[in-house]
Amino acid sequence: MSPELKKDEQTVTPEGAPVKAGIEGVRMRRLITHEDERGEICEIFHFDWGVSDKPLVYVYQTVVRPGKVKGWIVHRNQDDRIFASLGVMQWALYDDRSDSPTYKRLQVFSVGERSRTLFVIPRGVFHAVKNIGRTDAYFVNMPTAPYKHTDPDKYRLPLENDMIPFSFEETGGW
Repeated sequence: MSPELKKDEQTVTPEGAPVKAGIEGVRMRRLITHEDERGEICEIFHFDWGVSDKPLVYVYQTVVRPGKVKGWIVHRNQDDRIFASLGVMQWALYDDRSDSPTYKRLQVFSVGERSRTLFVIPRGVFHAVKNIGRTDAYFVNMPTAPYKHTDPDKYRLPLENDMIPFSFEETGGW
């Protein structure tokens, strides 16, 4: 057998669930897009889904250009509730909560228009996103606290840093 040949490891169960455990408090719901001859509709958020029990107080949309990265950021006073709408994005999350059972765990996943997803990033979890598609990527954020322009709850790290063991440059193809 060739020394360059590397066998793939299992990443999902036969039902499609990830094998690797995620970060404590990160909740995800794959969303269904209903399509007919007129177009399509995708519900973004419903309180009854149980993804988040906090009320909607602020909503905004972000666009990430092809090949570009936004992050690393972390919030200390709010959770982010992200709806991945259009394009293809790779998200990386890093748990910086010292009291969390998943402290220092990294979670990486891809979402996009073919797998629209609503997910919650708890406060204290660093996050970054890369557009891995060929068109602009869009996501909507519905944070649990409104943005304070005079005192933003946003803290940043450089993309390459000594704290988070991840680089978007090192993610290759199949």
